[in-house]
Amino acid sequence: MTTILSIQSSVAYGHVGNSAATFPLMRLGVEVWPVITVHFSNHTGYGAWRGPMLSPADVAEVITGIDERGVLGRADAVLSGYQGAAEMGAQVLAAVELVKERNPEAIYCCDPVIGDVGRGIYVRPGIPEFMRDEVVPKADVVTPNHFELDYLTGRSTTTLAEVLDAAAELRSHGPKLVLVTSAVLAGAGADSVAMIAATDDGAWLVRTPLLERNFTGSGDLTAALFLAHYLADRNPGTALGATADAVYSLLRATTEAGSSELLLAPAQSQLVDPDYHFTVEQVG
Repeated sequence: MTTILSIQSSVAYGHVGNSAATFPLMRLGVEVWPVITVHFSNHTGYGAWRGPMLSPADVAEVITGIDERGVLGRADAVLSGYQGAAEMGAQVLAAVELVKERNPEAIYCCDPVIGDVGRGIYVRPGIPEFMRDEVVPKADVVTPNHFELDYLTGRSTTTLAEVLDAAAELRSHGPKLVLVTSAVLAGAGADSVAMIAATDDGAWLVRTPLLERNFTGSGDLTAALFLAHYLADRNPGTALGATADAVYSLLRATTEAGSSELLLAPAQSQLVDPDYHFTVEQVG
């Protein structure tokens, strides 16, 4: 059974971080060990929230406890998302190192949360540089959105060729697989958005219709589903297609219901039997 150690935030109401990743992964038949970095009432996009932030020492204690059960070597991957401070990022890297010590075949998937088009950088000062210089080079898989790809590589990309070149540069710093999400490509039309998976052996692209709204937690969901599908057979193109189908179908159901939060439970069938399917094109 595939097992993922997921170190992310948690909210009681809504779906971001582990609250967006844990159930979908389990729905796919993946064993998840969620380690939380904060436990808030709701995501911070509401402007007000309550609840505690855990310290890096708290996270270390939880991971040590898992290790003391003698099971950490069962983890096939570590998944991380938003890292609120460099100290927490350092603890995530320590956890990755320990998991790989217990299981040398395990991989690290990092969703390098930094910012987005239209919003710019929205994490605390120092985090973007720490993510670029310390975290991303130690990841095996990274899942930046288009804005984050440009930041991490110091480029401004608009065409597919430029995105592929930037992904290649990012891989030259350590990661073996780059998944670019929410890519807006010149000449593709304003009614679609692309996802691109790129390795040294090839690149694949899938386009889905653009839904005219923002979905908090959709990036967390996308990273989790892509990692799960990739672990299943190590085929980036297959993982890309399965992820695009499920994410778009669930976001479409969320939109049609007028929900402000992802409909993970009511629309859970979309995770395993999506209504919409898209063609994956090999582009490199």
